[in-house]
Amino acid sequence: MMWIIDASVAVRWFLEDEAHENADAVLRRLLEEPGRFAVPELFAFEVYAVLNRLHPNGAWAFGKGVIPLLQGGLLRQPMTSDLASVADQFVEKGLTGYDACYAALAIQLKGCWLTFDEKAHQKIAEEEVSCLLSDGMPPGW
Repeated sequence: MMWIIDASVAVRWFLEDEAHENADAVLRRLLEEPGRFAVPELFAFEVYAVLNRLHPNGAWAFGKGVIPLLQGGLLRQPMTSDLASVADQFVEKGLTGYDACYAALAIQLKGCWLTFDEKAHQKIAEEEVSCLLSDGMPPGW
């Protein structure tokens, strides 16, 4: 199973007020098995933006914490026409274009999108491509 990491998971690794044990579990497994994880390329931009807005030293945290993960075997998927086509189906279900890319990547890789975004998860819950980490870890974890 491939695990698609949402930006809402990654920022919890760096923001004390947002820390969560399930986000920490994802990070531990990512470090052990980076080849089982993927993100759409927009992930890096989203995490960078949030850290620079909310972390006291966001650029440093991104450089020291996120860049090594991105270079450590995690699959970074660029936008393609195929990904956009699948994402369009999720936009029609009410997801933002950003969230639709995470869900589409989960479909393409036969994986599961790990997120803390409850609204997005609820909009596509019947598709069974996402796991709301605030409710627990996904089956098969």
